[in-house]
Amino acid sequence: MSRPTLPNAFARKLFLDRHALLEPPAGPAKGAALAALIDRLGFVQVDSVNTLARAHDLILWSRRPSYRPASLRWLNDRARVTFEHWTHDAAIVPMAFYPHWRLRFARDRARLHGRWKNWHGDRFHGELDRVLAHVADHGPVSSADFRGERAEKSTGWWDWHPSKTALEYLWRSGDLAVTRRDGFRKLYDLAGRVVPPEVLNAKQPDLAETIDWACSTALDRLGFATSGELAAFWDLVTPAEARAWVADALRAGRVVEVDVGCADGSIRRSVAWPDAVEAAAALPEPGARLRVLSPFDPALRDRKRAERLFGFRYRIEIFVPDAQRRYGYYVFPVLEGTRLAGRIDMAAGQGRTCLKVRAFWPEPGVRMGSGRRQRLVDEIERVAVLAGCGDVTFEPDWMR
Repeated sequence: MSRPTLPNAFARKLFLDRHALLEPPAGPAKGAALAALIDRLGFVQVDSVNTLARAHDLILWSRRPSYRPASLRWLNDRARVTFEHWTHDAAIVPMAFYPHWRLRFARDRARLHGRWKNWHGDRFHGELDRVLAHVADHGPVSSADFRGERAEKSTGWWDWHPSKTALEYLWRSGDLAVTRRDGFRKLYDLAGRVVPPEVLNAKQPDLAETIDWACSTALDRLGFATSGELAAFWDLVTPAEARAWVADALRAGRVVEVDVGCADGSIRRSVAWPDAVEAAAALPEPGARLRVLSPFDPALRDRKRAERLFGFRYRIEIFVPDAQRRYGYYVFPVLEGTRLAGRIDMAAGQGRTCLKVRAFWPEPGVRMGSGRRQRLVDEIERVAVLAGCGDVTFEPDWMR
């Protein structure tokens, strides 16, 4: 039998729908509604750079413009509906997923234990015990509480001092949890004082249960994927475990192979749920609104996939000589409907008195007529509110 085909136009709609980017950006963005959005995405990456807004805030705002950063802090730090840990990077994750993170805790513990023990010798266990006892006795701490210590060179942990390394190790292995952030500085506490008891004491899923959960929930949130993309989504299971899951799911008829159309006309074989093609065909066409995305948006995290699916090349410091274009890492992608229409260079000025727009580069084939240009300006003014900027200024030659 021939494999079902998912044309590129349908694939884009399905993918954007799964990332909450197909429908108009609207709706409530606090409490249960915000928790549901994070659950739908799976996680929200956390990043320290704040030229415009923190990555997690811009990710949520681009889907719910009523979102304000305090709502996430309440959800995570007070209600404990989410927790902070690691996917492919630091991220905010629904607390309901915590039992499956025990696999990551165990694997990180084993991997980092050997690495750090080799670096620090016999002091390894003593440093962990000392830091853990300090947290138990004194409550939440940050690495700054051990500020007087000196880093050892060439440790492999970015030349951190021993106690910061211990804090990070104990967090990655599940003994500690991030209770909150002050500014962007993590404060760690015992996991038992952060994670709700019903979650902390829940039955631990076995390996097969977590593999099935990780692969099936990744497919839910991607719409279609290769086994490697399923493994990379949560970065919780190995590529070999994801390949075995796909093989078993195909044999059982749980998933089907589909030929996914790429932007360049090529085909990429993936797996999807059996109703994926019909579901994609039934999705509505998106509106014409432009929206600014974070460089760390989950829809763009896999740069190669973004290029295959949207024809959008997004890398660090791209230089195209004939076009005289140089894009930095924090130039923001701009989405229009089901295509990436361009990228914009802007940053909050000193004191956040204004948002400075330096340049906008439309993608090839995107004509910046008066209507599209006005929609872009409207979006810039909206994002200025999130950034806390009272005004917007444009460089004279900002439209490139």
